[in-house]
Amino acid sequence: MAKPIVAIVGRPNVGKSTLFNKLVGKRISIVEDTPGVTRDRIYAEVEWLNYRFTLVDTGGIEPESEDIILKQMKRQAQIAIETADVILFMVDGKEGLTATDIEVAEMLRRVKKPVVLVVNKIDNLKLEDNKFEFYSLGLGEPITISAALSLGIGDMLDEIVKYFKDKEADDEEEPLIKVAIVGKPNVGKSSLLNRLTGEERAIVSDIPGTTRDAIDSLVEINGEKFLFIDTAGIRRKSKIKEEIEKYSVIRSLAAIDRADVCLIMIDATEGVTEQDEKIAGIAHEAGKGIVIVVNKWDLIEKDDKTMNEYNNKIRTALSFMTYAPIIYISAKTGQRVTKLIDLIKYVADQNAMRVKTGILNEVISEAVMLRQPPVEKGKALKIYYATQVLTKPPTFAIFVNDEEIVHFSYDRYLENQIRQHFGFEGTPIRLVYKSKKED
Repeated sequence: MAKPIVAIVGRPNVGKSTLFNKLVGKRISIVEDTPGVTRDRIYAEVEWLNYRFTLVDTGGIEPESEDIILKQMKRQAQIAIETADVILFMVDGKEGLTATDIEVAEMLRRVKKPVVLVVNKIDNLKLEDNKFEFYSLGLGEPITISAALSLGIGDMLDEIVKYFKDKEADDEEEPLIKVAIVGKPNVGKSSLLNRLTGEERAIVSDIPGTTRDAIDSLVEINGEKFLFIDTAGIRRKSKIKEEIEKYSVIRSLAAIDRADVCLIMIDATEGVTEQDEKIAGIAHEAGKGIVIVVNKWDLIEKDDKTMNEYNNKIRTALSFMTYAPIIYISAKTGQRVTKLIDLIKYVADQNAMRVKTGILNEVISEAVMLRQPPVEKGKALKIYYATQVLTKPPTFAIFVNDEEIVHFSYDRYLENQIRQHFGFEGTPIRLVYKSKKED
């Protein structure tokens, strides 16, 4: 089931980032130290009462400001609101109600989505009564918190997850491959979708995206069903004029979360941009099957070295996903689109692949014989056995004498050995080490 999205919004300096860091700081600090993946993070996963959701931080909203930075913040916040399932509206309990709070509240009432009104900076009981003036916003009962002191956070999260319960039955498992087409604006996502769902295909139906404004296309191709999740559909229906590409990551969150396979679309005429790196990083961290799709290949003057040069540039920029296949297409002419469909199915199978425990342990044992683990902290790592515990992405538990002494380089070595024997092309894999006392 797709994780709900919760957006934190409010005017500047009310404590949004403090709350964001309080809720997700530990999770952020332990994600991969891969360049380009976690830089300028504005989203993270939060877990509360067996619910998982994606939290999106936004810049402060100043509705009438002409300041270019504040206008960009407002644009970012509007996109987050449009994409979110629940909106966490934060106000400043010490400063009190402001005209900007009233304007933001009016904007939130128009979107007709659940809003949790949070009064921050209530650092002691004497300030508790400060919440009453915020009833006038007409957004329900204010919840008082102190993000800095971690007061009232549990009550706030309880209120947020109340809105998730009706979503449990939203996504029923279906025998189809869900494909998200993601990338920065004007890379050709709509053109590719139109080509994939062209008149030669049997279009089963157009389905409103789950709690989104996107239109999903359920298409049957050679007896196989694909659900194409069109992030461009959200943008077409938006009244927001996007001048800043940076915020398209917010649009990509929901689509990536719902997908089995993500098509990371790159404009051949521009190469890999920082925005492409961020969107690819989201899909990588989410454990999705990934195909790197270089569009507008028909516009490139080519010789016998061109494709190799492009491959090298992409592999350098997206060094954290060397496992992802690269395909060069033209959505406009249809070049290699049929091959892309075959590649989507192959990567989906790789992402869902399971290997037998016996064969896995033979591979791990052989890898250890070929290269002994390095000694860390004066202690030699011992590997007892391994087993696959999950698919989508393939996840392996490796039982060792001390998980704290697994060196990063040896972890990568074992991952490469597993890939060498089993493939897993197009999908990240996870190795989780667990300490086990020797018998």
